[in-house]
Amino acid sequence: MQLVEKKTCAIRPADRLATVSEYYFSRKGKEIARLNAAGQDIISLAIGSPDMPPSPETVETLCREARRDDAHGYQPTAGTPELRRAMSGFYKRWYGVELDPASEIQPLIGSKEGILHVTLAFVNPGERVLVPNPGYPTYTSLSRLLGCEVVYYDLRPELGWQPDFDQLENMDLTGVRLLWSNYPHMPTGAPARMETYERLVGFARRHGIVVVNDNPYSFILNRERRSLLQVDGAKECCIEFNSMSKSHNMPGWRVGMLASNAEFVSWVLKVKSNIDSGTFRPLQLAAARAYENSEAWHIEANVNVYARRRHLAGAIMDALGCTCDPAQVGMFLWGRIPDAYADAEELTERVLRESRVFITPGFIFGSNGRRYVRISLCAKEERMAEALGRIRDTFNTLSTR
Repeated sequence: MQLVEKKTCAIRPADRLATVSEYYFSRKGKEIARLNAAGQDIISLAIGSPDMPPSPETVETLCREARRDDAHGYQPTAGTPELRRAMSGFYKRWYGVELDPASEIQPLIGSKEGILHVTLAFVNPGERVLVPNPGYPTYTSLSRLLGCEVVYYDLRPELGWQPDFDQLENMDLTGVRLLWSNYPHMPTGAPARMETYERLVGFARRHGIVVVNDNPYSFILNRERRSLLQVDGAKECCIEFNSMSKSHNMPGWRVGMLASNAEFVSWVLKVKSNIDSGTFRPLQLAAARAYENSEAWHIEANVNVYARRRHLAGAIMDALGCTCDPAQVGMFLWGRIPDAYADAEELTERVLRESRVFITPGFIFGSNGRRYVRISLCAKEERMAEALGRIRDTFNTLSTR
């Protein structure tokens, strides 16, 4: 019998993996899981995953439709007509924006997927994208994975975390294809301003750059909802994402949308149709029903509950000696750390070790977040109150609120 020589081949990952690291919350989540397994009972105030359910009508629609024998086949990548009409109606009802459901809307499996598809549709390897600092880390990581050059533009507290348009106009914009925007802003909680939206549209027109506004937080602690597409002519040069994760308590359902002009949407669909085969039909029909939620449901779920939690988060910031802008909106609270700490991670690691509470260091959102921490409002009031008590015990500080 002939012996086969056994060889171990050296297999290497693709070079693109060297441009990114494991997502911070993925890596840190493993550590938190180990601490909890050891009996530490860590209270997480880090991730923006709504802990409340969708409306009862949404869940009932999903269950009813899932029982149908004909509900389980492949679905069109462009989305069901029912969902597209509901998304169009949502924009008309809340933002006063007219969208053709047949051509100006693309349902997404969440906005993170949309970041991938838009970058693939608009940016060639080696070309450049403008990313806010601080900003959502996925704008950077997916751009790098796709071989794009990331160019940061500053958001600073003295400008209310709005773009510095003088800086933008004076930058070398050679090869820039996209500008990522996110208002209401995560992580800083800066509200959406129509002046900012108008200036972004003007910037896009002058420079032939597509502005993409990521807009999942316009219902959280907001009674006046704003959209970039409210600006005249925005559809010609801009794209907006919206997501059901935050506004409808559906993060695990993975339903979002992209809205723009018909040509831009067709380019994104060309990419998306080669990647997935559409979302489960009952889920799409349930999402369409969720878009009919009443004003009263939104006020209770998106304003009243988060306002109560926001008060507790403010008390936690006080106990840590951090300072906050009271004008913040969205489902997080962003605070500047005391000067005694070298950086935010020094403080957050102390809070984790000594108080057994997990909050987010701002450096993960960019260098302009190095001296900030973020507290999520996605935890029950009882757990937030317990976290406050633990932190007060650790830091021996009484709240001034």
